Amino acid sequence: MRTPHDARYINPYTDFGFKKLFGTEFNKDLLADFLNALFEGEQVITDIHYLNSERLGANQESRRAIFDVYCENTKGEKFIVEMQNVFQQFYKDRSVYYATFPIQEQADKGDQWDFRLNRVYTVGILNFVFPDDEYSPECMHHTVKLIDVDDKHVFFDKLTFIYLEMPKFKKKVNELVTPLDKWLFVLSNLSKLMERPPELQGRIFTRLFEQAEISRFTPEEQRAYYDNFKAWNDINNAVLTARREGHDEGREEGREEGREQGRNEKAREIARNLKSANLPVADIAQATGLSPKEIDSL
Repeated sequence: MRTPHDARYINPYTDFGFKKLFGTEFNKDLLADFLNALFEGEQVITDIHYLNSERLGANQESRRAIFDVYCENTKGEKFIVEMQNVFQQFYKDRSVYYATFPIQEQADKGDQWDFRLNRVYTVGILNFVFPDDEYSPECMHHTVKLIDVDDKHVFFDKLTFIYLEMPKFKKKVNELVTPLDKWLFVLSNLSKLMERPPELQGRIFTRLFEQAEISRFTPEEQRAYYDNFKAWNDINNAVLTARREGHDEGREEGREEGREQGRNEKAREIARNLKSANLPVADIAQATGLSPKEIDSL
């Protein structure tokens, strides 16, 4: 099995890799091209401006939100772009909650504000599939808006959630047709490639492969990437183990309570191990589904 030290290109599913490609001013053309491919003409983004990725609530006691990437286009429309590696029980709730921050911050403090809002988009790149077969195995690209349930028309078109279930993307390099196909292939396979495929030509992909090549990093960047990769790999392995063992324990007991108890206890055990490895509480919470308060009490 190839280790990160054997790979030529970074893994974009890691926090370091994702932000290296999509979260820096120097590479903002990569993010703009990805978003244009994703929106397929609905949006034509010519430039983006990065915003502070940490949003605070109305007061010090309010819960904050930390986005992977948060930016706006030249029209003032906001984009939250996130890589989500492990499934959380309330991931949809979290996604909606995060979208409230760019909505609320548009409020004009003057007396004459008419409540007009700019569009807000949340893009979730998911390294898992939604549970309970919510969508068919062939359906991996989901666009969610507020609709009227009776006649299905879009009731409010200024709030959009886009989710990509990446494990469902199965296209080979010779099957890539659209710009989005190419981007999804890169996200799925970049760290496995040793050469840039001929199908991925053009200025943008030339830039992407240059920026993703580990040998071009400074020694400090390489160390940071390898450390981040190890933490990412440990979390993913821990979560997979927790799911497997929690499911087995619950199945043996044959009751929903048993399944929940098994999953929760395993999550706490994993959280203790990750905490002893000095991982940030936010990362442990994301990996296990436990709250920061629960993790602090361990």
